[in-house]
Amino acid sequence: MKVIKILLIILIVFNSNLKADENFDLWLKNFSERALSKGISKKTVNEVLNKAKFLPNVIKYDRYQPEFYEDTKTYINKRVTKKKIKNGVNLYLQNKNKINEIEEKFSVEKELLLALMGIETNYGNYLGKMDIISSLATLSYDKRRSTFFSNELIILLQLIDNGLVNYKVLYGSWAGAFGNFQFMPSTIESYAIDYDNNNIIDLKSINDSFASAGNYINKIGWKKKKPCFKKIELNDKIPNKFLNTSAQKLKYKKKVKFFKKYIKNFEKIKIYSNLNSAIITPDKDIVNNAEILSPAYIVFDNYELILKWNRSLRFALAVCTLKEDFDNVL
Repeated sequence: MKVIKILLIILIVFNSNLKADENFDLWLKNFSERALSKGISKKTVNEVLNKAKFLPNVIKYDRYQPEFYEDTKTYINKRVTKKKIKNGVNLYLQNKNKINEIEEKFSVEKELLLALMGIETNYGNYLGKMDIISSLATLSYDKRRSTFFSNELIILLQLIDNGLVNYKVLYGSWAGAFGNFQFMPSTIESYAIDYDNNNIIDLKSINDSFASAGNYINKIGWKKKKPCFKKIELNDKIPNKFLNTSAQKLKYKKKVKFFKKYIKNFEKIKIYSNLNSAIITPDKDIVNNAEILSPAYIVFDNYELILKWNRSLRFALAVCTLKEDFDNVL
């Protein structure tokens, strides 16, 4: 009886995957027509888009992301380590002149660029092995965020069509991000730079990837030498409305001094009194049995810009933490 149940489960899963593949094939045919209507060449549609496959694991990864279940301390401790700091320093020393040049040109601290690359891909060691075209096609076919990923797929096909990106090297994250800093196609289109002028954007190279990251974070408004966040201790008088638990949009932004009566350790942050700020409690709505007021952080404009890079409260905290560690050693 047990064997029969197992066989039935296998049969159900097989039929489910078969049906998904059949539906995906129909979707891909329709999307190919849409791509052609957007001006994508038949050559790119035939050689690139029509070879896309439905990837079931991409859907699984989309539903189970560490940003959405790990507590903040665990998340940061896994990503900000002595080894990561050491490797980042070594990368900098090996490329010191070029990274310093990019820092100066784009007015973005080298420490921030190293931190972003360290958290995103461990300095290029974890770029991802997923076929990006298939990943984007799978997520576009999926209903959860179809509009967003459909747009990203069209943009990537346009970049390929225009000869700016070589589709043969497009392997990266399950979500369609590519290169040392994990750029999505729309980010490549808007901010990526052919820094060494070889007529192709190579986001796996130090030159193009660091310059592109510097250009991106500069263009969205990064303020060099300004703070990112400070950890705070809240008292129980603070209204819940001031506690941000979502990365989508920080609410109730005030000058730091406005929050003085709610912060036990205000003396440590009073030098930032006139800066714009918001309070986040990243574990509150995600971690089971999390404390309501702890951990808590007061975050500034630069922190919110990291959220534009990746909409995760923990990701931004990890990047800013690693940046501070580099500040102390470089």
